Amino acid sequence: MAAKASWADRVVLDLGCGSGYHLPYFARTASRVVGVEPHPRLVTLARRRTSALSQISVLAGTAQQLPLPDASVDVVHVRWAYFFGPGSEPGLRELDRVVRRGATAFVIDNDASASTFGRWFGWGYPKIDAAAVERFWARHGWTRTPVTTRWSFGTESDLESVVRIEFDPETAEKVLADHRANGGGTEVDYAVNVWSRDW
Repeated sequence: MAAKASWADRVVLDLGCGSGYHLPYFARTASRVVGVEPHPRLVTLARRRTSALSQISVLAGTAQQLPLPDASVDVVHVRWAYFFGPGSEPGLRELDRVVRRGATAFVIDNDASASTFGRWFGWGYPKIDAAAVERFWARHGWTRTPVTTRWSFGTESDLESVVRIEFDPETAEKVLADHRANGGGTEVDYAVNVWSRDW
């Protein structure tokens, strides 16, 4: 992301900010950081996490109806939230409304077409068509940057616990059996797409 757009001294929107994990990171250099989250419990957690950082505010809201004024944001960060391709057009219209000229938005999502985790993701979410998702973003003027990262855990039981959070029970068993059949261990290669667009 930093190679494509700086957020230093700019206004950052973390859309679908969850418990606010990324907000302090952006606040290191941004002039202002706004987290927007639809789930009340997570809004509370994010506010608690960032209560000592005056340049951060956390608002209850959705991607389809952002609680922000027009042309008020310079950088948008969305990670595994709402924008999963076809069907997210209302949120894209809201991005068009709230970003300023010269803004950049980033949407980070799983790449179901690559990596071990991508294969697992395909098992857990078979209705998500990776090719259709890619066509959707390209049609709306976004650029894909593939990134290969990894999960790394202290123990295999930690990995197993996270797999059971990420997937339904049946898929989790299939994933864990596949992991063991391929040598097990505490690391898994993980491909993501970083979709970006400039205004």
